[in-house]
Amino acid sequence: MRILHILNHTQRQNGHVHAAVDLACAQAALGHAVCIANGGGDFDTLLHSKAVSTVRVDHRRSVPSLAKAIFSLHGHVREFRPEVVHAHMMTSAVLAFPICRVAGIPLITTVHNEFEKSAILMGLGTRVIAVSDAVSAAMQRRGISVSKLHVVLNGTIGAGRLEARAQQPAALQSPSILFVGGLHPRKGLADLFCAFDIVHQSFPGAHLYVIGDGPFRGSYEETVSSLACAPAVTFLGSVTDPYPYMLAADIFILPSHADPAPLVVSEAREAGCAIIGTDVDGIPQLLDYGEAGILVPPRDPSSLANAVLGLLRAPEQIAAWKIKSQLRIENLSIERVARETMQVYLAATAPKRGKMQALEER
Repeated sequence: MRILHILNHTQRQNGHVHAAVDLACAQAALGHAVCIANGGGDFDTLLHSKAVSTVRVDHRRSVPSLAKAIFSLHGHVREFRPEVVHAHMMTSAVLAFPICRVAGIPLITTVHNEFEKSAILMGLGTRVIAVSDAVSAAMQRRGISVSKLHVVLNGTIGAGRLEARAQQPAALQSPSILFVGGLHPRKGLADLFCAFDIVHQSFPGAHLYVIGDGPFRGSYEETVSSLACAPAVTFLGSVTDPYPYMLAADIFILPSHADPAPLVVSEAREAGCAIIGTDVDGIPQLLDYGEAGILVPPRDPSSLANAVLGLLRAPEQIAAWKIKSQLRIENLSIERVARETMQVYLAATAPKRGKMQALEER
């Protein structure tokens, strides 16, 4: 099948970019002709090495830029002749919709960031992929027809993007607690710092490592500096490969307030972490609803602290939860994601294939 993906860019540190790049590489490995139309970025070299072609389409949100983008995308569609177009962000869906409508090409959209109000625009797709059951339910509440929606849970295991990552654990002070993600209020960092301050009172030797960056980093560092636990918190910033830190961590924590289906959970499970996550959006599904990781209420530092303390007071439980993280882990493979996505494509192209077959039989 000829597949054209559209996304705003291919820069690192963006979950939707990682998901799209992983999927495109997996589809190419299965023998499909795959192209990504985007504004360029860090992953272009990797994509080309995996037989995924790229073309430039500027996604800047201004009237002149968008008009030029539609014209450019139209040319790429005519040249590449895709059987399906797959848009990964709202602007991408808006750009692709009129072109696909005129050309009679099915438009597939994936809802990566359901918490954004503009996510309703993903309903422009012929078929809409939700990255978790929670996202599907949320889009139905927004009025997207259930007949359009298909759930394809995120997964990263076996992704081409991760092939060259280091396998040697980082040097961390134990007991170590790790967070990986954007430094944004949606990720619940304020709850984590409050919880760790409680933990620090009983376990002053525990250490919290924070990987990630964002516009709130300065304010978070200032917040932590006023806490008793400040000497036991290290902000590592953005790192190219967080996997060695996951391999070394005693406990991985994701205290999000909203998170459709964070790829970092799949990566932490592959690394064999004992995981604590909040019971929101796609996190429970990624943790097999509490069988592969501990779930705590969101926005509840006390519950989070109690979960951490329970593990630190019984180290054998950390070892037990590391083993539990491997439960049905094969379900988080990129091969499964690619296979299920292809089924969505086939459902979307079925009417057109049926019409062509009917014409050939006349």
